[in-house]
Amino acid sequence: MKKGVLLNSEISAVISRLGHTDQITIGDAGLPIPSSAQRIDLALTQGIPCFISVLKVVTHEMQVEAAFLAKEIISHNPLIHQLILAQIKELEKQQGNSITIEYISHNTLKEKTEHSRAMIRTGENSPYANIILCAGVTF
Repeated sequence: MKKGVLLNSEISAVISRLGHTDQITIGDAGLPIPSSAQRIDLALTQGIPCFISVLKVVTHEMQVEAAFLAKEIISHNPLIHQLILAQIKELEKQQGNSITIEYISHNTLKEKTEHSRAMIRTGENSPYANIILCAGVTF
């Protein structure tokens, strides 16, 4: 059995194949998933698993150098926004680097998901709980 935090074999495989600047998306239950991206559907029911728990586990395994968020999250989902910022701050400490956060429109974020290696669908049912993570390097 794999030792570590991330047990999902599909997510683990995607992360192991990421190169510098490759992207993966973690989204709420309603985010459209382009046919070009691998779909990893974790949603069981509304709210399970929640967006933040999936973000924490994925970033425990993935070196992150940048993230894209919909700017609408600031006013329409301030609680999740603050939790994302706290997780990124913690991740910066763990990784020993700074992570660039870029705010873009929700429509632009949906367009950018076309470039994601994988889309991880959560059971999150709150608005704009989506993030595109850009892979960094560990050296």
